[in-house]
Amino acid sequence: MAQTENIRQMVRLVDQTIPGTRKVLMALADIKGIGMTMAHAICHVLNIDERAKIGALTDEELEKIHDAVKYPLKHNIPVWMINRRRDYETGENMHLHGADLAFYVGNDIKIMKKIKSFKGMRHAAGQPVRGQSTKAHFRHGSSLGVVKKKAPAAGGKA
Repeated sequence: MAQTENIRQMVRLVDQTIPGTRKVLMALADIKGIGMTMAHAICHVLNIDERAKIGALTDEELEKIHDAVKYPLKHNIPVWMINRRRDYETGENMHLHGADLAFYVGNDIKIMKKIKSFKGMRHAAGQPVRGQSTKAHFRHGSSLGVVKKKAPAAGGKA
């Protein structure tokens, strides 16, 4: 690890700019598609101190982190930690991050809508997909509440 006075201000890692003062564990978890568990596994496999500042790491260590994020199976990270197991089209295990993750999720939703699966129909209707209640929650946006009719006046026509 480099000396602490030589901390870079910004670090470019996996198409994302991260402040150099962030700790390695938190900086990895900031990347879309990498959670705390995956960040901890990457640090453990590469023998990098999780509490070190990301800006204090050497170029070689950053390159190793980049490679572990791109190809976690090559670094003996278990398959169950991968966020896309048995891909719908190719059948292979891969770990997605950043814009690729959003692209694949969007494509999965389009496929579900196209084949008219239950989840696809819920997505198309803007309803909750995973069994949540619809009575009280998910009522924001275009849906309005119940509008009651005005009651007629007591002395009015019946």
